[in-house]
Amino acid sequence: MPIKDAYGVEHSTDNGKSIERYEEAVGLLLGFFNDPLETIDAALAEDPDFVMGHCFKAGLLTTFAEKSVEADLMASIAAAEALAGRANERERAHMAAARAWAEGDFTRSGKLYGEIALTWPRDIFAVQISHIGCFYLGQSRWLRDRMAQVLPSWNESDPGYGYLLGMHAFGLEEMNEFARAEASGRKAVEIFQGDAWAIHAVAHAMEMQGRADDGIAWMETQAENWSPNNFFAFHNWWHTALYHLEGGNHARVLEIYDTGVRAAPSEAGLELVDASALLWRLHLEGVDVDERWTEVVENWRGPSGDGYYAFNDFHATLGLVATGRDAEAEAIVASLETAAGGDGTNAMMARKVGLPASRAILAFGRGDYAETVERLADLRLVANRFGGSNAQRDLIDWTLVEAAIRAGDGPRARAFVNERLDRKPESPTVRVHAKRAAAIGTVSAIAAE
Repeated sequence: MPIKDAYGVEHSTDNGKSIERYEEAVGLLLGFFNDPLETIDAALAEDPDFVMGHCFKAGLLTTFAEKSVEADLMASIAAAEALAGRANERERAHMAAARAWAEGDFTRSGKLYGEIALTWPRDIFAVQISHIGCFYLGQSRWLRDRMAQVLPSWNESDPGYGYLLGMHAFGLEEMNEFARAEASGRKAVEIFQGDAWAIHAVAHAMEMQGRADDGIAWMETQAENWSPNNFFAFHNWWHTALYHLEGGNHARVLEIYDTGVRAAPSEAGLELVDASALLWRLHLEGVDVDERWTEVVENWRGPSGDGYYAFNDFHATLGLVATGRDAEAEAIVASLETAAGGDGTNAMMARKVGLPASRAILAFGRGDYAETVERLADLRLVANRFGGSNAQRDLIDWTLVEAAIRAGDGPRARAFVNERLDRKPESPTVRVHAKRAAAIGTVSAIAAE
């Protein structure tokens, strides 16, 4: 007889132990604790016919956003589909959503996971995978509104409710509703102090307002709650480092990089993105990062240049350009050109953003700052099309400002800085940029021509 899990969702299995393992894996994933994959594998070892176990594993593997897990993803989907005859409608919907991702249609996959959440709003696993998928697709409104759809089906006494508040907080922040985002995130943390995603949502809200001191206090005073045994800790440390970068404390930034962001070498694309993004910001500031780029660039060889996710390729390009590896950077751009001519969601991501953004970075590397400005000025308006968060994509605006200043283009440099001052009036970094831009002659290079 089918069993309902702790969230009230019915499964096709009558094995209570399988459901217990599934609930444990879901709980680990919601909190980003180690290791939901190991837990669900243990469940499947005990019960190979556990349909939702295979669906969980497939959904989890989509969140890696890497070609390296493709074989395991396809195997999980095939194992689930082999049991489709005994599965319920919701479980078959999970199979279809995961298969769409595996076939390169990330957009359809996100829509299908979202439809599961809409139809079965108590399926918190589907809600979370949909949420992560919206992040990868840069769908800011869905990050907020999907949660608005499902939250009325929950109440504060339900297990997992705090995690939903944390997801909603992130969606609110991505839609620039900073006060609501901070309030929702703080409430989630009151429910569970170790809610890494909610803590991260509040960090985003503070980052996008340039509230460096508040951010440092928020993150560092409770690091013992969000950092241990958490595979998302590297990203929260990245946010912490950004606050110190705002204040010009480069020594502390590098310390956090070494002990938190990049505590151990890894080929995980998510970790490499943060490492590259932080080192590039330091590069723009003229900070010597010693040999740190070397390790990052070497580890990018796996999850980049494979036509899978343009967001990764762009961040790999940053390191290659910063270290003067022009030929390798050109090779990444060539792979983006190939990807852009293909089919699927990544082809769109490469064509719309990944390829032109990487070309802009190449121009910056060879000192052609005017070309960098020309390529990035309008591109940033659609940069969400290749995924990531507002804070991550802010790197494009930062690079644009620096390029305009180095190009000696006073009007544009001041205009771009004024935009950032309007968004982040408390940001010390932006104020430094404003002083540099103000010192440039009033006649731009274009006007002089």
